[in-house]
Amino acid sequence: MRAQLGDTLRLVFRHYPRSGIHPHAQQAAEASEAAGAQGGFWEMHDLLFANQNALTTKDLLRYATQLSLDAHRFRDELRQSVYEQRVREDFRRGVENGVYGTPSLFINGVRHDGELDFDSLIAAVQSQA
Repeated sequence: MRAQLGDTLRLVFRHYPRSGIHPHAQQAAEASEAAGAQGGFWEMHDLLFANQNALTTKDLLRYATQLSLDAHRFRDELRQSVYEQRVREDFRRGVENGVYGTPSLFINGVRHDGELDFDSLIAAVQSQA
């Protein structure tokens, strides 16, 4: 999409941890924010989604090391719940905006309930431009 739309495309990720289904979802979301504070949000995001059955604190610390993050800072930020409120606020706003599952997508502030394939998304984005 970036190749076709260029710099007019901006992706904003919001957390929606479904803790009732995934007991480690909240902490995993906080881990992605801790990684993001060190420039590794998307790399951690990808690891978390690829390893959804391995999201214990020990796993998260291993991923931080694997990504060459400052592991001490990462661990301390998780222990201190530095990003807990940010993640909870994302979830709260999601509920307010009618998000009840994942993935959910908004295009220019409008919830997209259509297909998520490339052609459908390009058409939706272009129609909202």
